[in-house]
Amino acid sequence: MKRFLLLAVAMLVMASGFQVEAAAKKTKKKAKAKVESVEQKVLGKHMCSLQWISWDYFGSVNITKQADGTLRCVGGQQSRENDDYLKIDGSITIESADCLIFNGVIETKIYHINGGEPVIREGEQQFLRTGNRRYWRMQAMDNPADHCVDYVDIYMRK
Repeated sequence: MKRFLLLAVAMLVMASGFQVEAAAKKTKKKAKAKVESVEQKVLGKHMCSLQWISWDYFGSVNITKQADGTLRCVGGQQSRENDDYLKIDGSITIESADCLIFNGVIETKIYHINGGEPVIREGEQQFLRTGNRRYWRMQAMDNPADHCVDYVDIYMRK
């Protein structure tokens, strides 16, 4: 009887282990599918803007997947009225559907900010989408060279 109970307990433990392992594999599969789904939304051409230039006409960034799997983001916005601009050049890591981590260079030049000289941000920048907004906004909004706020936005495709 003791052998039977030990055998039954051992079988139950093994069965539950297989169930846990199967559930873990299923969860990993779902997480990978979700990342791939978000990646499909991130890849491609998107409108972008810096509010000092215009919210009436936009620039664009192109996000592409490189051979090594990294996501590359390049583009910007150019003023139609003067030589003001936004330039974006770097890589993106997808944290979630609402959070993109950009690593690279974001350069802005606005005639009335920093004496009209370029402002360069290098390194990591977090872009968040909040609420029902259809864009990711750079979270380091305070201009590092002047007393103002820059809204750098990358818009979701419709």
